Amino acid sequence: MRIAFIGLGNMGSPMALNLLRAGHALSVYDLNEHAVRLLVDAGAKSGASPRATVADAEFVVTMLPAAAHVRGVLMGADGVLAGISKGVPIVDSSTIDPASVREFAVLAQKQGNLFVDAPVSGGTGGAAAGTLTFMVGGTGAAFEKVKPVLEAMGKNIVHCGDVGTGQVAKICNNLVLGITMAGVSEAMSLGVALGIDPNTLADIMNTSTGRCWSSEAYNPYPGVIPAAPSSKEYAGGFGTDLMLKDLGLATDAAKHAKQSVFLGALAQQLYQATSAAGHGRLDFSAVIKLYRHVSG
Repeated sequence: MRIAFIGLGNMGSPMALNLLRAGHALSVYDLNEHAVRLLVDAGAKSGASPRATVADAEFVVTMLPAAAHVRGVLMGADGVLAGISKGVPIVDSSTIDPASVREFAVLAQKQGNLFVDAPVSGGTGGAAAGTLTFMVGGTGAAFEKVKPVLEAMGKNIVHCGDVGTGQVAKICNNLVLGITMAGVSEAMSLGVALGIDPNTLADIMNTSTGRCWSSEAYNPYPGVIPAAPSSKEYAGGFGTDLMLKDLGLATDAAKHAKQSVFLGALAQQLYQATSAAGHGRLDFSAVIKLYRHVSG
C-alpha cells in the first residue's frame, strides 16, 4: 500500500520504519531534514510539503506534537486536505484534545475522507519494536479499515468507540501515569531520607500493594532499574514537557466535562515545576528531582 507519513519525531520515525519493513511504499514529510534523510536512506520517498506527500497516497498517518501542528498540516494551503484523494483514510496518532479531533473529522468527512484518531502508548521502545498500543476512535467499519496498517506498527489495536475516544483513553491513561510517577517519586525519596536502601524499598513495593508500572518497570530512583532513564541521567524516554502537555489536555478536558481532577491538577503543577527547573527535556521520571532536592 502507498502510505504517506507526516511527522518523523522520536515516535514517528520508528513507526514509519516499521511500515517500510512491512513492505509498504512510504512517502514522508517532516521539517527536520535529518529525520527525512534517515527514512529516505531506508527506502522511503520524501515530499516537499504535506500536500505533495499525500498526492498519490492510499493511506495517511500523521504523528505531530500538538493540535496546532495537526491543524496546520491538515488545513494549510499546502496541507493534506488540499492534496489528498477522495476516500483515502487519515489516521492521526498525535496526542491532542478530543474536541479538535472531532473538528478535523468533520472537515475530512466533508471532503470525502475518513478521519480516525489513534494515539499510542508504549514509548520509543515500543515504537521501535512495533509493540505499541493504538487507542482508536472511529466507527466499527473505520476501525476495521485502518487496523491492518496499524498492526504493522503495534501489538495491541484497541477500538475505543467513536471519533475522539482514542484521545480520551490516551489522556486518561497518561493522567494515571503522571500521578503514579509522582507518587512513586515521593515514596522513594521519603524512604531513602528515612534510611532504607532504595533497592530494598522498591522490591518491597513491587511485591506489595504499592506495585505499579512506575515502580516496577520505570522506577524514578537512580540505580534501581539499570535500563530505566533514571539510571541514565534521565535521558531518553518520555519527556517531562510532553507529560506536562498531556496533563494539560486532561485538565482542560475535565473543565469542559465539569469533572474534578484533584490529583491531576496537582500532578500538573509538579511537572510544571520540574520543567521550570530546567528539566523539561528530561524523562518525566525526573519529577523525583523536586523531592530529592528538598530532602538533600
